[in-house]
Amino acid sequence: MEFDEWEPVYDAILRDFGYDRAGDERGRDLLAARLEESFDPTELPIDPDTTVAIAGAGPSLETEANLERAREADVVVAASTAVDTLASHGIDADCMVTDLDKNPETVERLTADDVPVAVHGHGDNLEAIRDVVPNCDDAYVLPTTQAAPRGPVRNFGGFTDGDRAAFLADHLGAGRLTFVGWDFDDPGVDTPKARKLEWAERLLAWLESRRTERFAVLDGRRDAIDTGVLPIE
Repeated sequence: MEFDEWEPVYDAILRDFGYDRAGDERGRDLLAARLEESFDPTELPIDPDTTVAIAGAGPSLETEANLERAREADVVVAASTAVDTLASHGIDADCMVTDLDKNPETVERLTADDVPVAVHGHGDNLEAIRDVVPNCDDAYVLPTTQAAPRGPVRNFGGFTDGDRAAFLADHLGAGRLTFVGWDFDDPGVDTPKARKLEWAERLLAWLESRRTERFAVLDGRRDAIDTGVLPIE
């Protein structure tokens, strides 16, 4: 994903949520300023022969079927607290994706244990960046942004932790993506989170069209997904 492909979708997200691009740029620049080095994403063991489990933090993650699919995957890229849920079942994530809104101690522990964490900077998490990133091992922090990439801060595409994990795996050439712990209709989330899940669903629809792959997590849902703002042919 190049930024010129991502930018029209990013603009649509900014308009929909009323976000300020300048805020995202401040998050990006603060994140860059807090790092003396960063993780090279090509060091992740992802290639055209790998199946990557993209783990969301929904309640269905703890079903035996989803846990087994995560165990069987070659690589696990997990969003936010999905890392902790998987660990409680003996499954280690190979990479965590987070905007630091939860479990900062997990972020710090993973980088100390040489597990890369894709840390996202945006307009609403400046304080978390200041509090958490200095306690991490820079060599295992992969800084990301929704805005234009700059310096060490990368933009692979994606909006929520979960779909950013999918776009990261795609960027690295994953052969197959499988989705576990994704609950688009989770009644336990508030209205803002539900709107973000709608965007995550749209973005996965875009990603599967780019990959010419069908994601089982979207089965039975595609016809209802509003993809009008996306460059889907």
